[in-house]
Parts: sequence; structure tokens; C-alpha cells
Amino acid sequence: MNVADAMTPREDVVTVELPGSRSDVLEYLQERPFSSVPVLKSTEDGLEYRGLISRDALIEQPDEDQLVILMDEDVPTTTADTSLEDVARTMVEDGARRVPVVDGEFEGIVTVTDVIHAIAAGDQETEGTVESYASEDVNTTYEGAPLPVAERELSYANVPYTVALDDEGRMNGVLTEVDVIDVARIVEGEEETGDNFGDQDDDWSWEGIKAVGSRYLPTRDIEIPAEPVSEFMSGDVVTVSAQTSIQEAAQRMISNDIEQIPMVTGEDLVGIVCDVDLLEALYE
Repeated sequence: MNVADAMTPREDVVTVELPGSRSDVLEYLQERPFSSVPVLKSTEDGLEYRGLISRDALIEQPDEDQLVILMDEDVPTTTADTSLEDVARTMVEDGARRVPVVDGEFEGIVTVTDVIHAIAAGDQETEGTVESYASEDVNTTYEGAPLPVAERELSYANVPYTVALDDEGRMNGVLTEVDVIDVARIVEGEEETGDNFGDQDDDWSWEGIKAVGSRYLPTRDIEIPAEPVSEFMSGDVVTVSAQTSIQEAAQRMISNDIEQIPMVTGEDLVGIVCDVDLLEALYE
């Protein structure tokens, strides 16, 4: 298969255009389980691809509003006639979950999930079992931890999931960054601005106040519920064993709309299989 066989064409891709504000991207990321959004620029020759804006960029630069500064221009791109094996290698080596398809102009996007679909359907042949691609390093948290604490754990661990453990240290659920985004609330209000940057030091503020004299400007901050992880995690955990085939693992990911599956021996958690791990089976 080539990228053209798996990608989402331009007309079906959620994008933002320059100039624009962070609120445009934030609304997309809250409404849909995306990790990033392509940025386009209208030119005389049509829509030109400029870069990607990720969820991480919004979090790491809470006081920046301009898309041109928030976007990452160094994200790898591919073309429609590139093989799926080659784009899978790019995704793994560059840590890119979404790769824009650009050949003169923006043509669409191919994602890790697109490649997993191809593996699950048998369009891309794979051999072996998940044991060869699973990681023994599993990110975990206590199911009683407040959700804001778990969100910080995800950020510090730089992974999109955490396995929730019960009082006995056994797996009892899985929490993902999408679960956190789903319940994060945009709080709007008014504050008087001036020389004082009101919310600049707030750890949970994704958008701060800009000092513009004594004008009143609307504020938009993110609040994460303080209830325990157990109220937001997925309790019905899908698992695999070490001997589960690559294709079957991909099928479980697609049918359950998940990006990672705990690997168990009996009831014991022994590893984690992420969707990007399965991509390695295409080119090794």
C-alpha cells in the first residue's frame, strides 16, 4: 500500500488557517480526539501547508495567542506515492503521529491510526506476536489520585496514557490524555488588565491576560476536575497476551478505539503495547 491508499484527503481534514488564534485550535482538540491540527495559509496558488499545532504547544505556551508562533514547522511530511512501510518508519523515528501529505500543496494527512487500520484489515502483512514489540516500562497512577495530578503525571512521563492501580496495586483501569481533554472545561470571564498579568502564574491557565492598558478583555482558562481518576478512567480494560498476533492486536485497537493495550500474563500486568509499536512490524 501507498500513503494515498490510507490517508485522509484534504477535504476531510480539520485544519486552521493563518492568521488565527489558539482558541480555534483548542476547540478542535476538545471536540475531536486529535493531538495536533495542520495550519494552512491562503495564497494566490491555493492553500499552502505551513506546519502543525499540537496540544503540547498549547499547554507549554499558555500566554501565546498567535498561531504562527505556536505552530511547529519542522514536522516531517510525506507524499501520496510513498509506501506505507516508509511512512511508518518516519512516524516511529520522528515520533510523529500525524504526517501531512504535501506535494506542492497540502493534499491530506496520514496518521498512525490509518496505518493500524491497514494492519488490522490485513492490507499490510505482519508476522510475529506483540511480545516482540511490547514495552515492560508501564506508566501507572493510583486510581484515587486527583485528575489534575494524573494529568501532570502524563505530562512529565511524556506518554498519552496511564494504567490506574487499585489499593492492592492491581490494574483497574486506563486513563488517557483524551479522557482528560474530554472533561476539561473552558472557563470564560472578565478581568481588568493593565500592568498586571493576572493569570500568568496559574499552572492550569492555558490562556493568560494580555496587558493592554485598562481595557477589559475576556479570559479563557482551562479547569480540570479535581475528582479521582477512577471517575474518568476506562474500567473495562482490553488486554492482550504475549502471544497475541500483531494483526489481532491492531484489530482490538481499532474496534475499541484505543491507542494502547496492556499486556497481561493471567491477571498480572507485564507490559504495554502502543499502536506506534506495531508500526515497527512493517519494516523490521
